[in-house]
Amino acid sequence: MSSIAGVKPFLTGKVRDLYAVDDDRLLFVASDRISAFDHVLGSLVPDKGKVLTQLSLFWFQYLKDVVANHLITADVSAYPPPFDDAEDSLRGRSMLVRRASMIGVECVARGYLSGSGWKDYQQTGAVCGIALPSRLRESDRLPEPIFTPAAKNHTGHDENIGFDAVAAKVGGELAERLRELTLRIYNKAATHAETKGLILADTKFEFGFIPGETPESEHILLLADEVLTPDSSRYWQADLYEPGKAQPSFDKQFVRDHLEFIHWNKQPPAPTLPDEIVQETRSKYLQAYLLLTGEPLIVD
Repeated sequence: MSSIAGVKPFLTGKVRDLYAVDDDRLLFVASDRISAFDHVLGSLVPDKGKVLTQLSLFWFQYLKDVVANHLITADVSAYPPPFDDAEDSLRGRSMLVRRASMIGVECVARGYLSGSGWKDYQQTGAVCGIALPSRLRESDRLPEPIFTPAAKNHTGHDENIGFDAVAAKVGGELAERLRELTLRIYNKAATHAETKGLILADTKFEFGFIPGETPESEHILLLADEVLTPDSSRYWQADLYEPGKAQPSFDKQFVRDHLEFIHWNKQPPAPTLPDEIVQETRSKYLQAYLLLTGEPLIVD
């Protein structure tokens, strides 16, 4: 397990490491690790962690009038000890955030029929119990965006669940709030993406609560974790869009295609990647950042 400033993370995910600062704050650090088919691969993608962090920061700022978020600062010079001694390793890929009580639901919005939604539709004519028009094709735009939540099952995979299952888990009032907020964020982000020549086909959000500022105030709902990055979202290039098939996307497509080509059995040990696959993937992440923000990512 890696450490920063002599501190080990209390939680290591496929891509991120989380460090406890105190009872109210966490340090999120995005690595250059890359995962596919629920396994961390044996190669790093240079600057990937910086893309994920900087793009999340862009979206937190863009969406601040829609929803509060967990960000405190990404200025490494303002980090508390001992992390103030690790500026070089943290710069550009880390965020100091509020520690939130997370809601155990992946809040997914879909505007197009792709991925697991397409598989559900082929089998049932619906996605997460939401009936859709007949004869839709793969990658077709939906009549309107839909809320298709997911939950982790015992294997760690995301499993599509219906709105009623969310209501049973968190209560009907909060479920309605999550659906409304998820679709409102998606619509605003998708509109921005369209102005940049991109289609936001689907995305997922995570929310949590922090205490209010006074004992009498209710808890505050926050947008947390990463947001609208190529790791959590499916972006397509608008001028290449051709419904009726899978679309080229700004994510790990090169990686998945390569792993399918070499017939990896999706069991440990995970393979390393050829240099050209690493570089193509890095290029796609950097291109997504450039298109969405209008500025190239500055990397050291």
